[in-house]
Amino acid sequence: MSIRGLKKKQPKTFKVKIITVDAEMEFSCEMKWKGKDLFDLVCRALGLRETWFFGLQYTIKGMCNWLKMDKKVLDQEIPKEDPISFHFLAKFYPEKVEEELLQEITQHLFFLQVKKQILDEEIYCSPEATVLLASYAVQAKYGDYDPNFHEPGFLAHDELLPKRVLRQYQLTAEMWEEKITAWYAEHRGIARDEAEMNYLKIAQDLEMYGVNYFPIAQNKNHTDLLLGVDAKGIHIYSINNRFSPNKSFEWSAIRNISYSEKELTIKPLDKKAEVFKFFSSQLKVNKLILQLCIGNHDLFMRRRKVDSIEIQQMKAQAREEKARKKMENQRLAREKQLREEAERAKEELERRLFQLEDEARQANEALLRSQEAAELLAEKAQIAEEEAKLLAQNAAEAEQERQRLEITALKTKEEKRLMEQKMREAELIAVKLVKESDRRAKEAEHLKQDLHEAREAERKAKQKLLDITRLNYPHMVKYPQYSPADARDANFDKGSIKLDLKDIDLKRLSFEIERERLDYLEKSRKFEDRLKELKSEIHALKLEEKQSGLYS
Repeated sequence: MSIRGLKKKQPKTFKVKIITVDAEMEFSCEMKWKGKDLFDLVCRALGLRETWFFGLQYTIKGMCNWLKMDKKVLDQEIPKEDPISFHFLAKFYPEKVEEELLQEITQHLFFLQVKKQILDEEIYCSPEATVLLASYAVQAKYGDYDPNFHEPGFLAHDELLPKRVLRQYQLTAEMWEEKITAWYAEHRGIARDEAEMNYLKIAQDLEMYGVNYFPIAQNKNHTDLLLGVDAKGIHIYSINNRFSPNKSFEWSAIRNISYSEKELTIKPLDKKAEVFKFFSSQLKVNKLILQLCIGNHDLFMRRRKVDSIEIQQMKAQAREEKARKKMENQRLAREKQLREEAERAKEELERRLFQLEDEARQANEALLRSQEAAELLAEKAQIAEEEAKLLAQNAAEAEQERQRLEITALKTKEEKRLMEQKMREAELIAVKLVKESDRRAKEAEHLKQDLHEAREAERKAKQKLLDITRLNYPHMVKYPQYSPADARDANFDKGSIKLDLKDIDLKRLSFEIERERLDYLEKSRKFEDRLKELKSEIHALKLEEKQSGLYS
């Protein structure tokens, strides 16, 4: 067979791009493929078995449509583009996510889609609930909170809160991160699938969760209403209130739904009840509403029947998988705990090692300081020893000086005592000399008086002798050539002899007075010399006392 023949037998294909919430995939499809063929290819690529919740959505002329499974892809009104883009999204929502979502991939796709709807404000959520949901989203993405790893600012690039909430409260990004982190820290030990399931369990209780809204009119007067289709039934809302329905039809209470052109009719199971009719803007809208109603009703009835073999097997596998994951998570938690304990022990050992190294370093530094101090002390000891020797020498010299000073002091005291004694003796001598001087002065006065009396007597005797001479020897006057000595040489009478004796006594007295006066002058001179010596000695002693005081 030729190569040209092989090329002719190859089927024609077209390219499609499948966009999931977090990924994009491209496939080559045969021209004859139906919507189910493409859908099954995508589900196999994703490993998805719970296919009944999902569909392929495309947008044409601003309206969202779902790819029909029983018609060829190219025969449907799809965008004319290459590759053709489809969004793989959840078309129907479970009533209870924890019971119906069996596969982890199914749960993960629902989590991503519901999270996007909340952030895009397609599902209203209160600010408090958004913070809690954001904390579970962070737990699913980052795992357990670690303050050493998850430092402030680690959520700066994550979109976690709707813009409406950010506008409503004037809080900084750091404040929102602090609020989310406070909840995030409490989710420690929760695995990723558990965090996503907790997120969905909170989201399924929101009023707008899983509801597809369509604008309708209750009559031809075009009263604006909203029709909502979800897993529990059909709900009628006012145009400005998507939370509380004005009227609801549960799937179990609906007997039939049909449309004719733009009119859609809901017939209750109770035949007496009023038939509800409404009008849509386009025929396509009625077809889409009917399609969603049929799918949700089938799932509603399916949940209330015995599970098929496939569902039972899937639930059994899900239970086994959950048990296995639980054991695995427990094992991982135990290993993580052991690892954390080991890390803490390691950190403690490292801290202890660092502490010991620090202590050793401090000890080495202390040893070096001790050695330096020891060397310094040795030098100081040597200096102190030399100083001690010097002090000992000085002490010995001081002791010798002290002994000398004591001896000197004793000598000084003895000399002082002797000097004082000499001074007292000098004072006594001076007193005696004064007394003797007074006595001598008195005696000299008496002697002077006696001398004066003697001279007076001598004069009187001479006068008397002259008078007698004149009377007895008148010729003595005429012959003056004879001297009294000649007369004394002659033998005078008794009176003249007495006069000569008297003269001798006066001379002797005068000589004695002169000798005593000379003796007194000699003694006075000696006494003055002695006083000068005593003054010199006292002055020398005073100088020695002053020098002794300075030494001490």
